[in-house]
Amino acid sequence: MSATIIDGKAIAQEVRSEVAQKVTELKAKGINPCLAVILVGENPASVSYVTGKQKALAEAGMTDRSVHLPENTTEEDLLKLIDELNKDKSVNGILVQLPLPKHINEDRVIMAINPEKDVDGFHPVNVGNLMIGRKAFLPCTPHGVVVLLEKMKIETSGKHCVIVGRSNIVGKPLAILMSSRKVNSTVTICHTGTKNMAEITKQADILVAAAGHPSTITKDMVKPGAVVIDVGVNRIPDSTKKSGFRLVGDCDYDEVAEIASYITPVPGGVGPMTIAMLMFNTLEAAMNQNGLN
Repeated sequence: MSATIIDGKAIAQEVRSEVAQKVTELKAKGINPCLAVILVGENPASVSYVTGKQKALAEAGMTDRSVHLPENTTEEDLLKLIDELNKDKSVNGILVQLPLPKHINEDRVIMAINPEKDVDGFHPVNVGNLMIGRKAFLPCTPHGVVVLLEKMKIETSGKHCVIVGRSNIVGKPLAILMSSRKVNSTVTICHTGTKNMAEITKQADILVAAAGHPSTITKDMVKPGAVVIDVGVNRIPDSTKKSGFRLVGDCDYDEVAEIASYITPVPGGVGPMTIAMLMFNTLEAAMNQNGLN
C-alpha cells in the first residue's frame, strides 16, 4: 500500500478562492476586510511567515496593515499599538507573530487583543468559547486540519484520533475540534509523559503528529491504513540546499507513507491551510463587525 498524498496547497487555494469571492462581494457593499499583522524583530522563520500572510492578503483583495517593529521595541509600546488597532474600526483582525523577543510577555500581548479581532483564536475568550461549543475564532492550524479531512471526504465520526503533542496552538484545540459533535471522533492525546506511546498511536484511525520534533512518528507506530496528518515543521541541515537546510515534518515520511492510507507532506500539507484559515477568520471578523453574520 502507498498512501494518497493530501495536497494541502490545492485545498488551501480552494479555500482562499472562496474567501476572495466573498471579499469582492463585501467590497461592493463598501466593506474592506483588513488585517494588521505585527512582527517584532528579525526572526527568519517569522519574517517568512509574515511575508506569506501578506501575499495571501493581497491575493484575497484584503487590506494589509502590517507593522514591522524593531527587536528592542518595549512591551509598553507594543501594547499601545495593539490598543490603537483595537480602537481602529477600519481594522478587522489583529495578529501578533509569535515568538516575541524574550523581554516581552506573550500572555499579556495576547490578552490585550480584542477577542472580536483575535483572528489567531488565541485569546482566552475564544479558547473558552471553543471549549464550550460557542461561536469563536478557531485557531488556524487545527481548523485547517479539520477542513483538510472534510475536503478529502475522510470519515471522522466514531473514528479514533490520536494526537501526539499538547501545545496550546495545535494539540489541545485540535482535540476539542476533533471531539466536537460536528467531527465526532474519539480523541486521545499523547505527550512527553506518555508511556508506551507506540501502543497508543497504533490504535489510531487518524494520527496527528504535532510534537515539534523530526522522526517522532516512525512506521512501526502506525496502524496499516491509518490517516496521518503531519503538523510538524522542522529545519534540518542539508548541504545540497541553497539555504543550507530543508523542511521535514514530525513523521518519517517515506516509511510512514508505505503503510498509511492518506498522508500530508511537509512542506505542502497543513502549512498552506494555516494561512488559508487565517484569511477565512479575517473575513469572518469583517462580517461580524458589520453585522453580516
